[in-house]
Amino acid sequence: MKNFELLMFVNGQAMSGGKISHGLSEAVLLGPARTAPIYDFYSFRDEFPGLKLNQSAGYSIPGELYSVNYGILFSRLLPLEPPELELGVIKLSDGSGSLAMLCREGAEKLAGVTNISKYGGWSAYLLTQQKMHGR
Repeated sequence: MKNFELLMFVNGQAMSGGKISHGLSEAVLLGPARTAPIYDFYSFRDEFPGLKLNQSAGYSIPGELYSVNYGILFSRLLPLEPPELELGVIKLSDGSGSLAMLCREGAEKLAGVTNISKYGGWSAYLLTQQKMHGR
């Protein structure tokens, strides 16, 4: 059976330089990408972010797009992802689709979860937090 290539959009700790970016070390970085403006973006305890569909008033969230195969996805990346997230399909700003990690149903309502949609992405949010807390 052939190992087909898939598109994987990442927007948090799996991005270049992130804590779990090694999970994509064998994948091919295609470059920066954005979601369609139909998502909310949440910080989970300032440890990792998650996307949640919001077609009525969502945002376009920046991230990176990778070409991955099933082996990399299932054996390297998914085991590193937190339990509050699940694999799903998103719409990118160009109208195409991609796999991505999405908030599990109701996860955005857990303690320690903050809507960070307006910050312009995970990196921008973390920078804001560092400046606020003098880190």
